[in-house]
Amino acid sequence: MISLGDTLDWPFFATHHREHAQALAAWADATLNTLPHGDVDAACRARVAALGKAGFLRACVPSAYGGLHAGFDVRTLCLTREILAARDGLADFAFAMQGLGTGSITLAGSEALKQRYLPAIARGETIAGFALSEKEAGSDVAAMATTAVPDGNDHIRIDGNKTWISNGGIADHYVVFARTGEAPGAKGLSAFVVDADTPGLSVTERIEVIAPHPLATLHFDGCRVPVANRLGGPGEGFRIAMATLDIFRSTVGAAALGFARRAQHEALERATNRKLFGGVLGDLQLAQAALAENEAEIEAAALLVYRAAWTKDRGAARVTREAALAKMVATENAQRVIDRALQLHGGLGVTKGVKVEELYREIRALRIYEGATDVQKIVIAREALKAHAGRKG
Repeated sequence: MISLGDTLDWPFFATHHREHAQALAAWADATLNTLPHGDVDAACRARVAALGKAGFLRACVPSAYGGLHAGFDVRTLCLTREILAARDGLADFAFAMQGLGTGSITLAGSEALKQRYLPAIARGETIAGFALSEKEAGSDVAAMATTAVPDGNDHIRIDGNKTWISNGGIADHYVVFARTGEAPGAKGLSAFVVDADTPGLSVTERIEVIAPHPLATLHFDGCRVPVANRLGGPGEGFRIAMATLDIFRSTVGAAALGFARRAQHEALERATNRKLFGGVLGDLQLAQAALAENEAEIEAAALLVYRAAWTKDRGAARVTREAALAKMVATENAQRVIDRALQLHGGLGVTKGVKVEELYREIRALRIYEGATDVQKIVIAREALKAHAGRKG
């Protein structure tokens, strides 16, 4: 079993967090290796179904709709992603997208939309997608070009393209952000739930990436959607997107933490068992230095991730600074931890089928999606400058 170290002993956690983590780890160790690999779509569907059947997707939705907690419990989300990522990157992806793809519905959907979409997500019966990014509007959401215009009294028509969309091609619904024009830039965006079989919505490209996941480009051509599928009010799309990411950005750091813990586990196994120069790899001071640096970077990341989650769970309206720090540090640290672990494996480390090679591919995207490291630096600096100005005033 991949250890969480002494994390669960920290005061950040309540009894139900510890019980959830222990149950999930035991289930994951017994189950994930039995699920299919190979075809990424089938593998992802199998993981969603298995997580739903076991009850772990209930962490993604409120208790009123079949979930675990009255609202989002970010510590539970983070623990789940860390535990799954340490064992199976695609299982982590499957869990994360069920949350991200419905988080906006939980935060801003009507009661009818919540009743329609959330219970099936918790049971693992349907798959969710989050369609925000465009070719020229990734980090710069205000540059979005996809439009949604009135089409009669009770429908809107969506035209445009979304790309790098997780679960693209296998999702049953997407939360789609489009320009509705109430104001310039980010203030003129709205969000809608769009069923995957809606006429005018098509998958025009499946995108292959270094760590296989279901990714696609979506095309909207006169895609007619009921106005009742709007999340929040007109022009509130940017606020809804940022509020959703404010919850789930910390969980990206938790996934990176899971990858890093698994890499350190593999590195320790290698250091203990690899015989050379009349001893083992772990006898060498340079190997010990790499292992020590890994330990420090893992612990630092864990503290930031779970501080951000704890702060949000205590009722903070926003955790912009805390979540940005957690994501930036955890993903960047994990990249270094995995690189050191791979180096300790020598040529074996770059061999397909070896776990550290898989982790090396898995970690790279986490430094980009849900806000690249460069964007997190801007967010953190702005928050620091704002706080400094407030102290001076």
